[in-house]
Amino acid sequence: MQSDHSFPSCQSKVCGGIILVDRINIAKNVGRESWLGRTLPSLIFHTRAVFPNDSAFIGWEKGSWKSFSTDQFIDLSEEFALGLLQIGLQPGDRVALYLESDVYFCLSDMACLIAGLVDVPIYLTNSPETIRYVLDHADAHAIITSDSTKLEELKTALGEDSSVRRVIVLDSDAKRDAELLPNSIQQFTFDDVCGLGKAKLGQNAELGRDLCDKLDPSDLATIIYTSGTTGAPKGVMLTHENISSNALMAYAGMDGYRSGAGGEIMLSFLPLTHVFARTLYYGALAHGTSIYFSHPDRLVEDLAFVKPTILPTVPRILEKVYARIIARTGAMSGVGGKIAKWGLSRAQSSGKTKKGLFHKTADQLVFKKWRAILGGHIRFVISGGAALNAEIASVFEQAGIAILQGYGLTETSPVITFNRPNANRLGTVGQPLEFVELKIAEDGEIITRGPHIMAGYFRDEQKTKEVIDKDGWFHTGDIGQLSEDGYLTITDRKKDLFKLSTGKYVTPQPLENALAIEPLIDQAVVIGEGHKFASALIFPNPEHLRLLAKSLRIPSDADFNVLVSNELVIGAVGKLVARCNQDVPHWSTIKRFRIIPGELTVENELLTPTLKVKRASVKKLYSDIILEIYQDENVDDLKEEKL
Repeated sequence: MQSDHSFPSCQSKVCGGIILVDRINIAKNVGRESWLGRTLPSLIFHTRAVFPNDSAFIGWEKGSWKSFSTDQFIDLSEEFALGLLQIGLQPGDRVALYLESDVYFCLSDMACLIAGLVDVPIYLTNSPETIRYVLDHADAHAIITSDSTKLEELKTALGEDSSVRRVIVLDSDAKRDAELLPNSIQQFTFDDVCGLGKAKLGQNAELGRDLCDKLDPSDLATIIYTSGTTGAPKGVMLTHENISSNALMAYAGMDGYRSGAGGEIMLSFLPLTHVFARTLYYGALAHGTSIYFSHPDRLVEDLAFVKPTILPTVPRILEKVYARIIARTGAMSGVGGKIAKWGLSRAQSSGKTKKGLFHKTADQLVFKKWRAILGGHIRFVISGGAALNAEIASVFEQAGIAILQGYGLTETSPVITFNRPNANRLGTVGQPLEFVELKIAEDGEIITRGPHIMAGYFRDEQKTKEVIDKDGWFHTGDIGQLSEDGYLTITDRKKDLFKLSTGKYVTPQPLENALAIEPLIDQAVVIGEGHKFASALIFPNPEHLRLLAKSLRIPSDADFNVLVSNELVIGAVGKLVARCNQDVPHWSTIKRFRIIPGELTVENELLTPTLKVKRASVKKLYSDIILEIYQDENVDDLKEEKL
């Protein structure tokens, strides 16, 4: 049902280069709780009073879906919170979370928040060395993990000299293994700890609420270690108000949002260790939304079963979906193939066609099938974490799939700007949230100020001062442009910009994004700093590379290294590169490229856990190829190669 507590949209405008928010609507909404000054546990208690939901949290357990009501979630969170204090933890202690992104992550997180503990989520893809660094730097007093398998993964990080003294394993069947944990660390199960908390609640049922009442919005809620593309991770300190205000203000812009049971249904598959998925979860929690917790490996089948109305995602997933649509459409034959190609063509030429009878026909014959991939009931696709190619957003919009792209960083809790359902400007990352100030610095950098700005980097005052100036402006490190009516466009990362030896600057992201939407290309990394021209390392999609080989009458089962060096394959990729070169200044066009028989993954540490390219690592690994690309650039009669 439609919520009586839906939040109004506020208009913004640019004044003196700074985005200002019209707060008239805020003042008019008498009786509505403020977005500011809230603790995170207050959101769930408010939900129980206003939007109780018998299926608020649904997770996949042992081959079937298991649901938790709002009451069950609160009861377990309180029991776990009191139990954590009973085993010797104190408010302010850091507790690491090494967990799957499911209901139990949320329960563990909420328990820590209620108890006044500071949780420190750790990516499951982190190396043992990074895990050890985070535990040591955060001075973690305890760690909550899923099962014996995860405990085994933590083995090398938990030595006698570790600050960790308690490990809580959620699997109640997990047995203590003397080879996994040193004698200095106590091991508990989830049931052990909840049992202690339940006994305390039996003595006084209000103890959980009493703990919440002691919390202050300015209290530290979590430390999130950024998976930076260079250097050691930094611990971003976020307060209760940082995240709660950001979540509430973001959802305030979702016109038509249906709160409570029977309203929106969210499918969450992104890692809750990342602030983007976590803040969206808090916002859904505050509205009593049913949340299904999925996993990337189950995403296709879960979309079909859950039929979500809201899907938080990242551009990389949308790029893959779009690439698959293009590839499958191209492979279709007969009447069905002609119809599919016609529908795709109409979606791709959205700026030149009107939504009339032909569009309705395309919708019924083609676009409806695209929406079925996402479950058939999708209302909002929320994209964050990186820039989304404007063509993808436009094509999906034509197909009736609204992609609301936003922008932010871990340090900004994370949302700075986003596109609203009724104010969605393709190619931009939208307008800022209420109470969020935004402007473009003289050098083009995006800077912002407001309640969303982190408390600082944990135990690193110097780095904090480097990004937050004396006036409270946080310097994002991103380059952008701001329209007169306050829509932000990201052009590149400040640190990713590079200067050619000619003195010209190259912004690699537009080229990389354009290449990445091609089905044949999985990833592209543009290089050339200090050289005369830009080049690209092209990482092909193995499946589509073999399809291309087959179409070119090259043995598709040939060795991968042989395929990437085939002249016909190189020529086909060259045409794609040439097409992308058409939309950039001539000095930043890609003059040379090499097809790399490899891939960029989190596991090989060439991507961060949030799927950002670690450029320094890529250039180091492929330094011999880069050297070969530029070996003759200083030859006087060197001519520009034709792609």
